[in-house]
Amino acid sequence: MSENKTDRPEVPDGAGRPAESDPSNPSTTSSAAQTPSGEAAQRASTDAPASASTVTPDTAGADSSGVGTDEEPISAKPVEAPTQAQRVAEGVQAREETARAVERQAAEAAAKTAATGVGKPQVPIEVAADASKDVPAPAQGQSTTAGAAAGTAAQPPQTGGASRPGAAPAGFGQAPDFSAQNPPPPGALPPDSPRYLRPSDSAWSVLGRIIAARARQLFDRAGQRITQRTLRIGVSARIFHPEPGAQGLRGKTLQYLEESIAHWVMSRDVIVFMIPTVGHQGMLHPSNIRLRDYAKHLDGLLLQGGADVSPQTYAEVAPRPEWPGDRVRDMYELELLHEFVESGKPVLGVCRGCQLINVAFGGTLYQDIATDVPTAGVHVSEHYDQHRHAVTFPEGSSLASMFPGRREAIVNSIHHQAVKTLGRDLTVEAVSAGDGLIEAVRYRRAPFVVGVQWHPEFHRAGGPELLDCTPLLDNFLRSARETRF
Repeated sequence: MSENKTDRPEVPDGAGRPAESDPSNPSTTSSAAQTPSGEAAQRASTDAPASASTVTPDTAGADSSGVGTDEEPISAKPVEAPTQAQRVAEGVQAREETARAVERQAAEAAAKTAATGVGKPQVPIEVAADASKDVPAPAQGQSTTAGAAAGTAAQPPQTGGASRPGAAPAGFGQAPDFSAQNPPPPGALPPDSPRYLRPSDSAWSVLGRIIAARARQLFDRAGQRITQRTLRIGVSARIFHPEPGAQGLRGKTLQYLEESIAHWVMSRDVIVFMIPTVGHQGMLHPSNIRLRDYAKHLDGLLLQGGADVSPQTYAEVAPRPEWPGDRVRDMYELELLHEFVESGKPVLGVCRGCQLINVAFGGTLYQDIATDVPTAGVHVSEHYDQHRHAVTFPEGSSLASMFPGRREAIVNSIHHQAVKTLGRDLTVEAVSAGDGLIEAVRYRRAPFVVGVQWHPEFHRAGGPELLDCTPLLDNFLRSARETRF
């Protein structure tokens, strides 16, 4: 801190006043009066804050030493003059401490800038575009001032030929050179072909694989729709022929199905269709629909029970006129059976259906069990579906595998005809426990062509002692699902 000093030496206490302060000497008086104010103006004109802060105010009546005036003794000087000087000294000291803090903060900012590159001033595009030069750092004082004023939000410096983010690249604004070769840098391309390509692949082979993948996708979607589609099972129709001289519906041909057989199949969430006859003789409304169309669009066939098979169908003569059978239905169901077998679709025959399967493959029937086999047990009575007897499953039969652990079961019996001569390629699946009559058959050359002599659709209502034939239905429907392609 600078001090206000005069050119003359100090005067000891008790000595006389110096001549310069004599009011009779105008030159000295003028010099003493003008020196402090002139020096204050000269120091105030500089940029250094320390030089301006050392200037003391020019108080009225103060002499060159700053102690008092010539007219008053020192003891008579007011108290305000030392207090004001003390405040000026404290202000000077505060300003010096602030200046030192600013310099210290600037030094820390400069050190941080040198370490991290943050806080440097923005580099012009012209300077950053020169990739062969480093960006010059600003001077210490300039960096200190900029760092203190703007903080540390400036972009980091880029040296060594790399431009900062957002700056124009090297050669920006120059005309492009279309004749220059710009190969990719080393390591930019993979050394080998992608894994999905083979060394021998060509454009045509890749195209072929794409087409094959698309085709597989379409086939998978179509197959998924087919496999998830609800099964459609056809049931052959029972036929009620018109009675001679009858009126109303009895004078018309009726085709129908029994309620229990439809509900038994529908219990497994299957759609049931009754298949009508399509004969040409006597048709009032001709149609091009054939039974093979039903075999094509349906997934399986169920032959339900009903009237006897006519002896004419297996080349025999009826011994009694009251058992003529239903020749019209025989021809209709035999054609229907063969269409489904040729289409590879499963067939399940119930009671009459079992007898028809045997006749379709060349077998014959007992026209009346009580007459033809006197030693046989009773297979039909006035109790209808409440009449029952036991059956056994031969070793290795498909029914034995459907009902594991069971070699014998109780079934109902509502038939007076039975299999006599076994048809070709048929195997016995069940026999009556008391008399050995055939109770079930299977065709070996098809996925599923099975006939049972009992009525499985009546078993649930008949009681728990009867055989639960749900596995038989499930195997039939499983085969229908697997062979409907």
